[in-house]
Amino acid sequence: MDSYDDRGVGDGDGSRGPGVDPGSGQPLRTTPPAESAGAPAPVCSGIAGLSLPYQIVAAIGLSVIGMIACTHLAMVFLHVAPSNTLTKQHGKAVDDWVYPEFEQNWKLFAPNPLQQNVAVHVRAEIAGPEGRRTTPWMSLSVEDNRGIRGNFLPSHIHQNQLRRAWDFYLNSHDIQNRPNGLRGDLSERYIRRIVMLRLGEHDYGGTVERIQVRSEVRSVAAPPWSTEKISTKPNYRVLPWWTVTPADLPESAKEAVK
Repeated sequence: MDSYDDRGVGDGDGSRGPGVDPGSGQPLRTTPPAESAGAPAPVCSGIAGLSLPYQIVAAIGLSVIGMIACTHLAMVFLHVAPSNTLTKQHGKAVDDWVYPEFEQNWKLFAPNPLQQNVAVHVRAEIAGPEGRRTTPWMSLSVEDNRGIRGNFLPSHIHQNQLRRAWDFYLNSHDIQNRPNGLRGDLSERYIRRIVMLRLGEHDYGGTVERIQVRSEVRSVAAPPWSTEKISTKPNYRVLPWWTVTPADLPESAKEAVK
């Protein structure tokens, strides 16, 4: 049996001594613990690392940003939420905050999917060498659908320009096509410019003197498994003839006229 002296546990007198490396026979070196007085102080990060005046400024800034963010979320929530007491009392303040930068075109808790297919048609009166003639009805919505189907990145114009313009016109006019507010004339001029821009892509062999627009509305048919009976016959809303003015023409057409 090895003695304590052979294992470097203690010396001959039984006292505990330093350990010995069995390979070299030399005593093992131990690193003394660092002095507590010489240990580096912990480094503070974030706001805690700033001086007191800057900490106060940073806290105030974060509080202001948090209040603005909470106010914005509350306003948008009230805008998309169903009608309630708060929206009835403070609806004007909510609209002033949301419009026009943060407009939302959907309603929270009450989605209203489209139940009708709406198409916008146009026909034109052409003045040419053979006299005046009227073109057949052309569907502008069908042309937009051609640019959307099969396109992984359809343009915003094909998806929304005509649809939003027609909604704008309907909301700004009564059933007799009379403006019901200050935006009625603007919505009419917007429709006329879009129509003339689309007609400019076709060659009718003459000059477009007048245009007429109509909408075709068809209810979406019920699914095959449903017993609901829905008529899919089209309903038309025909607008009066409009005489084309230079203000209705695209910029390229105006330059050609000059």
